[in-house]
Amino acid sequence: MKFKPTEPWKFLDEFRGKEFDGEWPDIKTMFHISCLRYPDNLCFHVFSPKEEKFTYREAEKKIKEVSYFLLSEGVRKGDKIAVSGKNSPEWAIAYLGVIYAGAIVVPLDYSLKDQEMEHLIEFGGVSRLFIDKERIDRINCSLEAKYSLEPTDAYPFVLDMNGEEKEGEKADVKDIAAILFTSGTTGTPKGVMLTHENLVSDCYLAQGNMNIYSTDVFYAILPIHHAYTMLAVFFESFSVGAATVFGKKLVVSQILKELKEGHVTMFLAVPMLFNKMIAALMAGVRKKGIVVYGLIRAMMGISGVIKKVFGVNIGKKMFGFLLKNLSLEENRICICGGGPLPASTFKMFNELGIDFVQGYGLTETSPITHLNPTEAYIETSVGRRIPGCEVKIVDPDSDGNGLIYIRGSMVMQGYYNNKEATDEVLSPDGWLNTGDVGYQDDDGYLYLTGRKKSVIVTEGGKNVFPEEIEDHFQLYDDIDQVCVIGYMLDKAMKSEGIRVLIYPAEKYSKSAGGDKAVIEKHMNEIVEEVNKELQSYKKITRVTVVDAPMPMTSTKKIKRFEVRAQYDD
Repeated sequence: MKFKPTEPWKFLDEFRGKEFDGEWPDIKTMFHISCLRYPDNLCFHVFSPKEEKFTYREAEKKIKEVSYFLLSEGVRKGDKIAVSGKNSPEWAIAYLGVIYAGAIVVPLDYSLKDQEMEHLIEFGGVSRLFIDKERIDRINCSLEAKYSLEPTDAYPFVLDMNGEEKEGEKADVKDIAAILFTSGTTGTPKGVMLTHENLVSDCYLAQGNMNIYSTDVFYAILPIHHAYTMLAVFFESFSVGAATVFGKKLVVSQILKELKEGHVTMFLAVPMLFNKMIAALMAGVRKKGIVVYGLIRAMMGISGVIKKVFGVNIGKKMFGFLLKNLSLEENRICICGGGPLPASTFKMFNELGIDFVQGYGLTETSPITHLNPTEAYIETSVGRRIPGCEVKIVDPDSDGNGLIYIRGSMVMQGYYNNKEATDEVLSPDGWLNTGDVGYQDDDGYLYLTGRKKSVIVTEGGKNVFPEEIEDHFQLYDDIDQVCVIGYMLDKAMKSEGIRVLIYPAEKYSKSAGGDKAVIEKHMNEIVEEVNKELQSYKKITRVTVVDAPMPMTSTKKIKRFEVRAQYDD
């Protein structure tokens, strides 16, 4: 499948030599250019707890005032300032205020425990912290100052900040702009150091596979500290003068309300959310009877073929009445990232007329390295490599699956104060070992198999990736969480069996009257169905129904190694 990337960043030529020199602007200049181009466009918008709106002109005024305040407080280039809180315009203004002051921003996961956050603050040498007022008094560590992202009498509030007008020291594109902590809240953390060039180049190069416009409205529902939302929503929107609507709760009813009220055109989320949405929609169709369900599924199939083969999207008109149920009637593109997605979910959204695509990347790659073009998507692929991204597959097996290595302007500088961890994944000539296993085709489309460190080695010496098996469970409504791990069959031979841990959906458990025997029987029946779809060496041989939710990351991925440690026997 041939696809020619575009170069929508060519508009930068008119600002090169005036606002910046070189190939890419720094983050401050990137935002400022959008303010020059679209001063009256909506920039930031939130509905709860009260509605707030900022145009680009208004947003930059507040951002500059925050930077003036920080500079008057003695902040200097290279100082590290943390931002943590729920998604909001204030979070965005604080983040960019730090950048405008010439400092380094350290976005912290708001779901971290106080002690974990304090550990990262100490390790990262953070001098100041912006945080929601409900937690501001609970963080106790060696900070010069704390600032609030919500109105409070006791601490300076971000929207009230101001100071003598003063420009921060200009950043070089090679300077560190942000440090993102990916893991290691105890022991030695991994703080990914990303430069202005890493983030800005990745932001624009990703647009080579997908056009976005100043008229688009992005929806930030996933935690904004995470690289996925920070770059693919926050940065992408302001790079073209588009708007961002901030969502605060991963509650489907509120999400649907905000998608509609915000007139969202770009909806980025994780597999769990998209699976829930399509499952609920199809369940509603089934209630109309087998004949209606069969007719709609047949029409979806026809729509999908016409879209895929002829490039004509008839689904949106055909199924507008269904898309309204998902508040997607105004949606232009849905993007899924942060984990594997069943091809069936991908396919159904496209059949309904939504340009639905997947992307791939890591925090260490700013994070986007691959993105499916809407006009040349492949359901089973996580995307085509973006312009400027090099990919090589190391030590491939007989099926072509090997370790995925990436090189390009989006690759991090290394882990903060952790040379040993940096040397493990980053070669002197810039190749990053992603830790993921997969293969790529001749057109640059990438196909993931799983994570190298989570591989299960079976009795017959076969490598099995848990993600491959977990994909088969994603559309079972009666299951809320599923985690596949290995268990030891033979210590001497180091061979493993395949075990699945299942946490049933609360709705199903209630319908079963909480009867453990009934629930376990039904879960085993589902596993039997899944096993029929799997190759013999991938079949599940042990089932455990857990009675409490398994720990998850802020992007709703199960913490596999914590779970394995808990159930390792």
